[in-house]
Amino acid sequence: MTPLRDRLRIEVQIGGAAISKHEPTSVEGRLIAIGDIHGCSTALRTLLEAIGPRLQDTIVTLGDYVDWGPDSRGVIELLMDLSKQCHLVSLRGNHEEMLLEALELEALGSDAMMRSWLALCGEETLSSYPYEGGDKVIPKEHVEFLRNCQDYYETAAHIFVHANYDPQLPLDQTPRTTLGWKFIDDDELQMHVSGKTVVVGHTPQVSGLVLNRGFLVGIDTDCSRGGWLTALNVNNQVVTQANQEGRIRMSVLT
Repeated sequence: MTPLRDRLRIEVQIGGAAISKHEPTSVEGRLIAIGDIHGCSTALRTLLEAIGPRLQDTIVTLGDYVDWGPDSRGVIELLMDLSKQCHLVSLRGNHEEMLLEALELEALGSDAMMRSWLALCGEETLSSYPYEGGDKVIPKEHVEFLRNCQDYYETAAHIFVHANYDPQLPLDQTPRTTLGWKFIDDDELQMHVSGKTVVVGHTPQVSGLVLNRGFLVGIDTDCSRGGWLTALNVNNQVVTQANQEGRIRMSVLT
């Protein structure tokens, strides 16, 4: 089988133009967003090998690292390692919010939220952590990583949130329920008052294709349910995708 790094140099014909599967190097840092991972460590590992993070890069992960997929533990470990290879900005998804609330309430003596999280989506996450004795199943450093995630990230030209935004409000005045939980509705979409392009996850694109509305780009391409994990280089609009079978495909955002 051809090694992954050799396969990444193969040129593919997409949209009538040849695109190299190995992005050209640059002394300037790239700004890359990665969509919802949901425990898909194989897809994440494959994607990171493909994009080749560098110290000068900023990589924004849009949240939902845990639940549904088979290896939430592996995903968090990969992200913690990634933070040493680039400037990593980790956003908080609604699934991290549910997990953290369950852990906090359990510590106070209430297990209702924990039972609800496990029944809804958390069983796979907990199963990825082998029990090693004591009363802590999820390591403290993993919990701290999730607690330190941000609600949003903003640059001069782009806004990154997990789920959604209020077009009339600055991000620091936008309710957490909007940033973390509200799905995208095509009938309600408007450009943000800042004029910046908003990059979101959360609303799954079951086609596996990135949603592009110009002022909004949706990159949750449903990896945990047989789709793809997406990385978008916002500087050159190159889309790199990987799946749980270890496959890679690339395109340019249109």
